[in-house]
Amino acid sequence: MNPFALLAPLFLIFEVWQLVISERYMGVKQIRVNADPRELPMAGWMAAVWAGGLLIYAIWMFALLLHPIGRAQGLVLIAVSAVGYALRSASGLKWVLVILTFEGSIRIGMLVSLFATTWRRLMA
Repeated sequence: MNPFALLAPLFLIFEVWQLVISERYMGVKQIRVNADPRELPMAGWMAAVWAGGLLIYAIWMFALLLHPIGRAQGLVLIAVSAVGYALRSASGLKWVLVILTFEGSIRIGMLVSLFATTWRRLMA
């Protein structure tokens, strides 16, 4: 069993939280008024938690590669994050939320898969 995979539920919660916050800062309402999300106020603690969470999430994804169980999910998580970042940086504000939603849904699917695989191994 991959000990890093036991953290999958924590990152699943973080991923859902990211989607909710992304909708708030880059959602339909913000697009409708043509607001720049970088100019919207964000609490310092939230920015710190988000940035720290992303850093820990990235380290964790690479740590998944160290063990055969969870390696496939780790590779998909890394690839989706890299492709999503490249697409988001090259697209306009109207497409960022769409890309984030697809990116988040794939990552959530991989986290659920990793959790299910780990759970089956624990119960066997």
